[in-house]
Amino acid sequence: MVDDSGLVEQRRGPVRRRVRGEGPRGERVRFWFSEDEMAVVRTAAERDNRAVAAWVADASLAVAKEVLVPVSPDAREVLAELIRARSELSRIGSNVNQIARALNSDATVTQAQLDAVLSRAERAVQRMDEATVQLMRERRPRS
Repeated sequence: MVDDSGLVEQRRGPVRRRVRGEGPRGERVRFWFSEDEMAVVRTAAERDNRAVAAWVADASLAVAKEVLVPVSPDAREVLAELIRARSELSRIGSNVNQIARALNSDATVTQAQLDAVLSRAERAVQRMDEATVQLMRERRPRS
């Protein structure tokens, strides 16, 4: 489609509506957003190919039912650190299995190899501990 400026405008498919498994929604809530807030909500709805009202309704229900837990940007970084530390612990577990296999087959494992694996394990556990404590500080109590 070409608009007035002569530029080609890409059209998205029709806005996806929710499945009407529970019947029509009879209750109405009115929201007021600032322009910036509305831009964020509109962008999120468009990203999910949803009507704004449907997106807001589904997002608020997901939070209320604890299907979706809002996460602050700081908490995202902490979660990413937990994921990295978990991956590191998984690799360390593989190293420990390799050492056990070597010891069970009468191969030798040097003290330097053992020290390296233990040092990595200690660092990864410390990172997990720090990230977990940070998440616990940010966690809101349930009422």
